[in-house]
Amino acid sequence: MQRLTDKVCAVTGGAHGIGRATCKRLAQEGARVAVLDITDEEGRAVRDDLASDGTDADYWHLDVTDETAVQETLQAVAERFGRLDVLVNNAGISGVNKAPHEVTSEEWDEVMAVNVRGVFYCVKAAIPLLRKAGGGSIVNLSSIYGIVGAPDIPPYHASKGAVREMSKTDALFYAPEGIRVNSVHPGFIWTPLVKAMAEASEEGKDAFRRNLDDLHPIGHVGAPEDIAAGIAYLASDDAKFVTGSELVIDGGYTAH
Repeated sequence: MQRLTDKVCAVTGGAHGIGRATCKRLAQEGARVAVLDITDEEGRAVRDDLASDGTDADYWHLDVTDETAVQETLQAVAERFGRLDVLVNNAGISGVNKAPHEVTSEEWDEVMAVNVRGVFYCVKAAIPLLRKAGGGSIVNLSSIYGIVGAPDIPPYHASKGAVREMSKTDALFYAPEGIRVNSVHPGFIWTPLVKAMAEASEEGKDAFRRNLDDLHPIGHVGAPEDIAAGIAYLASDDAKFVTGSELVIDGGYTAH
């Protein structure tokens, strides 16, 4: 099935993990794909991989904390492909794991700059382009920790809660113009970042993985492709009546 034939999709943080899987899934659905990231070698590798399968794809270096760069890059994407139909705000960082009273202002601001302000900048820059295209879809990556709490990484949790609410607010603003805005809330996903955390843990990689698996009623953590499938749905016309919604993909984690 190719639900995104000829749609132009831009994916921030597209070089790794969920972002990389999303670029691949969107391409499989027929999209033309703009890979946006700060890791150039990996980003170009994703572009080349997509192109080798016949996808019209390109790569841009983008730091989402730089408003001017965001505006210029999304404009360049629209000029390269002729339009912009879909924006996936996937770029994000986890930040420090400290109790709230131990987090410095600088540590707090670092997470908010990427996870919240970066989403704001990208939406702000994308709206005129989506209007010109006659509508479109914005998919913002939040987290299960934009819905429930946990006693760790407080700046991250706050940022993902913000993204959840920003998505609803923006959905209401732009629904009359045919621009849909939704958030995706992954559970624990076995990405390179989580693998690195497992390998660095005192309990060992295998025990770390088992403990993560046990948190999910379905019996295991998710794969990046699980999230990419949900993003592709929200990007497509199959979700034409879906806006301001939360797509939770968490193996039952939040059903407890």
